[in-house]
Amino acid sequence: MRIATLLKGGLAAAALMFAGTGLASAQGSCAATEFTSEAGQIYLEAETALLQNKDYTTALRKLNELRARELNCYERGAMLRLSAAIKIESGNSLGAVDDLLGAINIGGIPPQEVAKTYYNIAQIYLQNDRVNEAKTFMQRWINAGGRPDRDANWQLAVIYHKTGDNRGAIPYAETVLRTDGARAERQTIDFLIYLYDQTGQLAKKAALLERLLQQDPSDRRVWDAIAGDYFKAGEERKAFEVQKAMYLGGLFSTEDELKRIVNFYNRFDVPFEAAKVLEREMSAGRISKTLENYELLANLYQVAREYERAIPVIESASSMARNGRMDERAGRSYFELGQYDKAIDALTKALNRGGLKEPGFAWVLIGQSHYELDRREDALDAFQKGTEFPDGRQAARGWISFIRNEDATARALKCFNLRTPLTELETLQKSCKRLEVIGDNLPEACATVDERFEAAQAAVEEAGCNEGA
Repeated sequence: MRIATLLKGGLAAAALMFAGTGLASAQGSCAATEFTSEAGQIYLEAETALLQNKDYTTALRKLNELRARELNCYERGAMLRLSAAIKIESGNSLGAVDDLLGAINIGGIPPQEVAKTYYNIAQIYLQNDRVNEAKTFMQRWINAGGRPDRDANWQLAVIYHKTGDNRGAIPYAETVLRTDGARAERQTIDFLIYLYDQTGQLAKKAALLERLLQQDPSDRRVWDAIAGDYFKAGEERKAFEVQKAMYLGGLFSTEDELKRIVNFYNRFDVPFEAAKVLEREMSAGRISKTLENYELLANLYQVAREYERAIPVIESASSMARNGRMDERAGRSYFELGQYDKAIDALTKALNRGGLKEPGFAWVLIGQSHYELDRREDALDAFQKGTEFPDGRQAARGWISFIRNEDATARALKCFNLRTPLTELETLQKSCKRLEVIGDNLPEACATVDERFEAAQAAVEEAGCNEGA
């Protein structure tokens, strides 16, 4: 019972020590300097019973004898100090506070002992969880000339924190940190980090966090605190860099932590790195090989345009799926790689298995694949099926219109190419007949003009390129 010991030595035993000394304090003054003989004898008997014999009953009885007498201020001050010591020993520490304050107010405690008495009162309040009162008397102690040592500064920091004054706690906690220097305990640093965080002093907090990392680079709590600060400040990119360093440093082990890194990479437009991390951790067994994770991996590779890497993943997932969605992804990847027959097979399989979110788009891709393979009728058939679904209707109709326009343009060009020589032969035929009428020698070309005209005309008719057709 450390406080009681302090009070016994500092108060009860002081009764006779200060006899004959002029007593004064900031609260009051006392002209008397000694006991009267009878009061002094009673006091001595009470003090002896308390300090030497531990006889609290006798000490209290003698104290009550003193109370019943007419005492001068010196005697009353000594009586109150002794009363405080008795109450401390009997468990009534808050009652002792009243006696100590009474002694100060009448000048019954020497000036050089007033500051120490305030400190003792503060300790009594702390023992009784009266933190606000403890704060008040710790401050009175300092104002009266008290000089906090390392432990007192720590106590003051905790008191200010507990009374809701984190900013007031900081100077005391900083003093403790300076005193401890390189030997500072983690408890001290963590407390200051908390105080800086609560008061928005993030630069000071960051400095302490860096100090902790230098001491132990594997400390997860510190890394998490740094990342958390960046998150709170809205600097998600920096938070990502911290998380990435934690991952590369081997600090992550759970699936949730590892997938968080994957999501970070993807969020900051690095889908290929996200895919590599995910595939590596799935292979190592630290991320489960579920359909959901396979779908995520395939999606990351596709977004990164790594279609060749995506296909094996998709095929693995396809065997686990209950519908054709993964087959559809395989078809899209094959299409992007220009492997159109494989794209058609995969997309057809996907449509047959069902469950697609965009079946119309799958038909459009099948149609495009047929078109790239110059299978125009098959392409038109696929596009026509695509018009039956809302998600593919517009694109399918566009392709149908494009192919038909392309066919019409090709037919018009073909007919133009057939009609042009026919017109030229018709003109030559008429010229040859005029020359024949006037008896001129006919050019060699006139000898076969009729046969060539008939052949050209037949080609136009066969191609359906007659005028108005």
